[in-house]
Amino acid sequence: MTEGYVTTKIDSAIATIEFFHPQSNSLPGTLLAGIADAIHAAGNNNDVKVIVLQSAGEKAFCAGASFDELVSIDDEPTGQKFFSGFANVINAARKCPKLIIGRVHGKAVGGGVGLASAVDYCLANSNAAVKLSELAVGIGPFVVGPAVERKIGTSAMSQLAIDATSWRSAEWAAQRGLYAEVFNNTEELDEAVTKLANRLATSNPEAMLMLKKIFWHGTDHWDTLLTERAGMSGKLVLSDFTRNAIAQFKAK
Repeated sequence: MTEGYVTTKIDSAIATIEFFHPQSNSLPGTLLAGIADAIHAAGNNNDVKVIVLQSAGEKAFCAGASFDELVSIDDEPTGQKFFSGFANVINAARKCPKLIIGRVHGKAVGGGVGLASAVDYCLANSNAAVKLSELAVGIGPFVVGPAVERKIGTSAMSQLAIDATSWRSAEWAAQRGLYAEVFNNTEELDEAVTKLANRLATSNPEAMLMLKKIFWHGTDHWDTLLTERAGMSGKLVLSDFTRNAIAQFKAK
């Protein structure tokens, strides 16, 4: 439990992938790899028709990168490898042959916004505010940026990236297309997720696959692009500015 977990449950052709970490569902490399592997496995399972991606707990959906792991990075290859974990999750979702529904029950920060952007259809509750906090700690949302920009546009993404300390409400995110719908509470959110997942589980798999390919048209270069972006973050995380900024955040 102290290291978190990634689980997959399959029921009635619906694969529910759930992740958890005790530090506000932050993501160390092991969990990032676990999420990418789970998406890949569910996508290739003939018994699965649709995937739901969610996190456990009642507060944050995902606090982004693990600060504990960030401060332990001591060279550029290690930094690139860590940030490539986010790239691998986004690319796994992008290339998955099944539609992925995102269930965002709480705040999403940094890489958490990237996860919400990488799913095909995202539902949230009113607590699911968003923030791209990377610039505040001396890096930038380089890896998740293409997924966020694809979902909400360059203007909205740049607002999040530049004003890195301000929260934007779930309603703001919905107005810009990150969330398809925002619900008053978790019960209503879960009901909507279940209803949509059940409907998709009985839809034509071939049609859904064709739609998915159309939705993600023009992103074939992301395998290379996101790896390059991971290298940018991996370099910046070694700077004195970033190390001091992360230390201050951890001390709060």
